[in-house]
Amino acid sequence: MPKVLVSDKLSETAVQIFRDRGVEVDYLPDLGKDKEKLAEVIGQYDGLAIRSATKVTEKLLEKATNLKVIGRAGIGVDNVDIPAASKKGVIVMNTPFGNSVTTAEHAIAMMFAVARQLPEASASTHAGKWEKNRFMGVELFNKTLGVIGAGNIGSIVIDRALGLHMKVLAYDPFLSPERAKEIGVTKVELDDLLAKADFITFHVPLTEKTKNILSREAIAKLKPGVRIINCARGGLVDEEALAEALKDGRVAGAAFDVFAVEPATASPLFNLPNVVVTPHLGASTTEAQENVALQVAEQMSDYLLTGAVQNALNMPSVTAEEAAVMGPWIKLAGHLGAFVGQMTDEPIKAINVLYDGVAATMNLNALNAAVIAGVMKATNPDVNMVSAPVMAKERGVQVATTTQDKAGVFEGYIKLTVVTDTRERSIAGTVFSDGKPRFIQIRGINIDAEVGQHMLYTRNKDVPGVIGALGMTLGDLGVNIANFTLGRSAEGNDAIAILYLDEAISDAALAALQNTGKFLQARRLQFEV
Repeated sequence: MPKVLVSDKLSETAVQIFRDRGVEVDYLPDLGKDKEKLAEVIGQYDGLAIRSATKVTEKLLEKATNLKVIGRAGIGVDNVDIPAASKKGVIVMNTPFGNSVTTAEHAIAMMFAVARQLPEASASTHAGKWEKNRFMGVELFNKTLGVIGAGNIGSIVIDRALGLHMKVLAYDPFLSPERAKEIGVTKVELDDLLAKADFITFHVPLTEKTKNILSREAIAKLKPGVRIINCARGGLVDEEALAEALKDGRVAGAAFDVFAVEPATASPLFNLPNVVVTPHLGASTTEAQENVALQVAEQMSDYLLTGAVQNALNMPSVTAEEAAVMGPWIKLAGHLGAFVGQMTDEPIKAINVLYDGVAATMNLNALNAAVIAGVMKATNPDVNMVSAPVMAKERGVQVATTTQDKAGVFEGYIKLTVVTDTRERSIAGTVFSDGKPRFIQIRGINIDAEVGQHMLYTRNKDVPGVIGALGMTLGDLGVNIANFTLGRSAEGNDAIAILYLDEAISDAALAALQNTGKFLQARRLQFEV
């Protein structure tokens, strides 16, 4: 039974989901604040469910010897060292959709608040003043809203803004013209948006590319009288430069829920007129907090029990349905990678994968990850589908994928070719109707080999006496053959054999085969079955 630690506050309903699904769970909501105690116990767990209090550092991950998945109840994962987790082979999931509506609604609310100066007007009225003429706001109707980031939350904001009869411009490098038309926006470049928008709202993550996207230089390009809303991430806006623009009147107002440094006890934006600030409340509704908690419990349980991967930040997502169908193909992909990884003694420069027929219709990112993991396990047994692509990239290994329609007798197959400085090595395989992976071609020679845990590969010239020498030598040494497959390129040319053995062949047996003089190559192989 997999075991999960919940180290931050999560709803009891979410905790119960783990139990109902058959996952053992320890609910210790204050443990995340005690990093020493957390480090002492983390090695016991397969999964870690967190919010924002728990800091998952490289140091903590070193102690997490059994950890397979980290689930963040919410969208932000600033408190997780994702590169370190990837190197350790730990999947990092978040819940990007559980609080989308809540965050989008908060952005719209902040836009109304700054347009009508609601917080200041409320404070004034509470103070017994009746300053009706002081608070002259502006309508949203017919104004131009610039949305930076038209993804999940941004698209909800766009929908709400269109309902308010605003004109909407969107800047998003990943927004296709077709999608822009579908959601009813005009796609523009950033400078165009800055020059035309009456309101600007941000809905992008904080990355190297988006950090200070509204910089001092960008602020100089803004339409006079614009109002800025940021409910996405602190650090997207140069707060000091924006404060200056607010003071000199170039910017009419701002509404910020997030800040470059949080908790924000001080900011250049604080105490300025017509600046609305809230303490990172974008996801703070009862519905959103419950939604993300339930979602992370479901996602982690699915992965630990079925292998389904949802909303992972460092691994391709695989639905439960895909996991059921793709399981044998993922196993095959790993076997193909393991074969070439064990057969190749020099550095690999490139990994090329061809997917044919039904294999080409599957989740190729997941299959590629399995192939790369199989290859890399030859030199690092601890690698998995999460860490392998990272390792390949660090080593400069180029990965290329090709697909094609069904071309042959099989409904589908995978062909793997690895390239080194001196040669290429290839192998192909398929999955039969019994769900068992088979090798169907090695070195261009057609075969039909079932994959077992302990295997032996030999290569020889196609001459009489080789099979006898192989059988006699192994028999004399007490090695039992479970399955024996032969193939040759042409009569008298290269021939290969691949044997499925009951136990791993010893160094002495390999040496005995070489001493017969019949074999050009004899290699021991191990597979995870």
